[in-house]
Amino acid sequence: MKSICVYCGASSGVAQIYVDAARTLAAEMVASGIALVYGGGNVGLMGTIADEVMRLSGEVTGVIPQALMEKEVGHRDITHLHVVDDMHQRKAMMAQLSDGFIAMPGGIGTLEELFEVLTWSQLGLHDKPIGLLNVNGFYDGLIGFTGHLVSEGFLKPAHAALLMAEPEPAALLARFAAFVPDRSVKILHRDIAEDLLR
Repeated sequence: MKSICVYCGASSGVAQIYVDAARTLAAEMVASGIALVYGGGNVGLMGTIADEVMRLSGEVTGVIPQALMEKEVGHRDITHLHVVDDMHQRKAMMAQLSDGFIAMPGGIGTLEELFEVLTWSQLGLHDKPIGLLNVNGFYDGLIGFTGHLVSEGFLKPAHAALLMAEPEPAALLARFAAFVPDRSVKILHRDIAEDLLR
């Protein structure tokens, strides 16, 4: 695994533990030789993880829409910064550049990005690992709700299992390293999925 896309907040949240977790994830990624792909901002947890990867001499690629360059303060001091036209291009480029996806604590933008790549995996559009860094139980409610979707018959257990969750970065990266895609759970066949991406 050469690169991981990290979705996280343009805010740092109210607890220092979120900032600490961003720095720890950065350190674990650099130690494993994994490059960071992220939303290109210089604020909140986005800025924290990018700064820490750079401080540790890792590689950082940011992707940010022109409209958010000022709002999220596009990070100029990273390895690569791609400025794109819109959010659709941003998410597509981030996905193309990444071998896996991790959602740290964040807001509705983070959740939207997470569920899009999770849906793409369910459909068979990619076979990359997806995980929640469940810092301080941040995603406990979401994990519980995912179970509710299963129990109510709106999500198959195999599709729910596409979303991994761990409280510590090292444990989550270890699961990513051991990840073997199960194409039997995908809704679409690989050839159909590839046609949709053309």
